[in-house]
Amino acid sequence: METRYLLMPHQANDLGVAFGGTIMSWIDMVGAMVAQKHCEHKVVTASTDQISFLAPIHIGDHVVLQASVNFVGTTSLEVGVKVLRESPYTGEVVHATTAYLTFVGLDEAGHPTPVPNLLPETAEDRRRHEHARLRMQHRRELVHRLKTAEL
Repeated sequence: METRYLLMPHQANDLGVAFGGTIMSWIDMVGAMVAQKHCEHKVVTASTDQISFLAPIHIGDHVVLQASVNFVGTTSLEVGVKVLRESPYTGEVVHATTAYLTFVGLDEAGHPTPVPNLLPETAEDRRRHEHARLRMQHRRELVHRLKTAEL
């Protein structure tokens, strides 16, 4: 899924650069839409695993968000979002931000519910799936270490 925004002055700091929170809210929104479409029911954001701001986005830039489901568990799924900065005048495109979010599928009562499997079809799909599987494994290991750590 892809969506676009125009960065306006009220969405920027005193340097004319996008507020990180604005970009994060757009990431969460497009991520949720992709997760809803995959699950065909309600979802809730469980975590934002990683967000990397790689290049600034300036007032007047077009902001292109590209999101895809990378990995599916039993009741949760990882969505990757790539944010591009595009000049409306030159067409120059720069990779500005990358984020990985986990969403949980919800039933009508608001409880976690199984989500449909994901069948990676292309080489790019398989690469994203494998990277997401490694991130998921790393998250589980980190949670386990934190729970068992002695203070």
